Amino acid sequence: MEFQKQLSEVIRSFDAGTWDEMRFLLAALKPREIANLLESTPRKVRSVVWELVDEETSHKVLQYLVDDVRADFLESMDTAELVAAADDLATDDFADILQQLPDTITREVLNSMDARDRARVEAVLAYPEDSAGGLMNTDTTTVRPRHSLELVLRYLRRQGELPEATDNLIVVNSRDEYVGVLPLTRLITSDPSVTVREVMNAEAEAIEVSSPDTEVAHLFAEQDLISAPVVDPQGKLLGRITIDDVVDVIIEDADETILARAGLEVDEDTFTPALKSARRRAVWLGINLVTALLAAAVIHVFEETIAKVVTLAVLMPIVASMGGIAGTQTLTLVIRGQALGQLGGGNLWWLFNRELVVAILNGLLWASLVAAGVALVFGDVTLGALIGIAIIINMIVAVVSGSVLPSILNAVSIDPAIAGGVVLTTITDVAGFFVFLGLATLAYA
Repeated sequence: MEFQKQLSEVIRSFDAGTWDEMRFLLAALKPREIANLLESTPRKVRSVVWELVDEETSHKVLQYLVDDVRADFLESMDTAELVAAADDLATDDFADILQQLPDTITREVLNSMDARDRARVEAVLAYPEDSAGGLMNTDTTTVRPRHSLELVLRYLRRQGELPEATDNLIVVNSRDEYVGVLPLTRLITSDPSVTVREVMNAEAEAIEVSSPDTEVAHLFAEQDLISAPVVDPQGKLLGRITIDDVVDVIIEDADETILARAGLEVDEDTFTPALKSARRRAVWLGINLVTALLAAAVIHVFEETIAKVVTLAVLMPIVASMGGIAGTQTLTLVIRGQALGQLGGGNLWWLFNRELVVAILNGLLWASLVAAGVALVFGDVTLGALIGIAIIINMIVAVVSGSVLPSILNAVSIDPAIAGGVVLTTITDVAGFFVFLGLATLAYA
């Protein structure tokens, strides 16, 4: 059943008060699908849906919810329920949940857990959420290089099951230092009498625990990994990261890039109360107002010129828009290249030169067309020439700004994906208005 149909069924059951039908529908869904439903329903419907989900499933649903929605449900759970959730969730997922709780409650939950589980969760909590340590799961299966494959197979049979997404066994020495991985395919197909050392992959790289989650995602993408070991600076094995956690990072980064440009948070509830949502958005509206005032100030400087040639007011948005689009194209390309690790000091200058040539070529093309159109429509060749020159200059300014802004913003610890668009729009508006109106002032003085 497609999602929209599921959502409609839930809303219909709520309106009709037929809880049994809703419970039957929810029982057939996976935890991620239920999480999606919860995030897509108004708050009054959401509370009913949550009550109808069985306890074990609800624990698994928690890991897929955005922070705002999950926080509402966590407030209603006592310590015993939170401890029970730890049994149904992977260590890294449960650690993410604990990070949303007040410190006093987190400590109470940890103290209520058995020593082994508490140590595993605390190992993950010791690292930032957006690092390899925050992503890792301490549930690993390790073997020693000197052991025979026959012994390893007997050991695995006694274990009964392997951690999810296990494609390799991690090979460590007697000091628990990482030395390589043993692919399950080699374990199954190799002679049982040979040792792990003879068939293991000693070249497989481990991930340093402090590595940013974006670097982890790049590594998984470049090497087509399903899992990877995580080590401390001394090379001691701490845990492993699996592909499902990396996919979450990729999705979250993509959502953040899209939403942040509009001043929205990636973990914001779609149905957040109006007052709370208004407070969050007010900051970006204020920033946008400041940038608009800067552009308005430039226009005010040339008020007399606009009064003489009213047509200028009609044509100004064209100049600003052309520059804005050209700059956005370059800015997006540079941000993407830096995010993928494809751009750096060695090739950024080449890209800058290429984008400059593209801007000049496109500027000449579209400036010529716009200039001819303006001259024809308004019967003023001078005005056509002015807007053509202004478009070319503004597109060049826009491309230069789009090329260098990400590096400048990164240097001052500001995410270019969030602030780049706002700054670039301000530059292209101000530059476009100033050049166009300035040239018009000289021409019509």
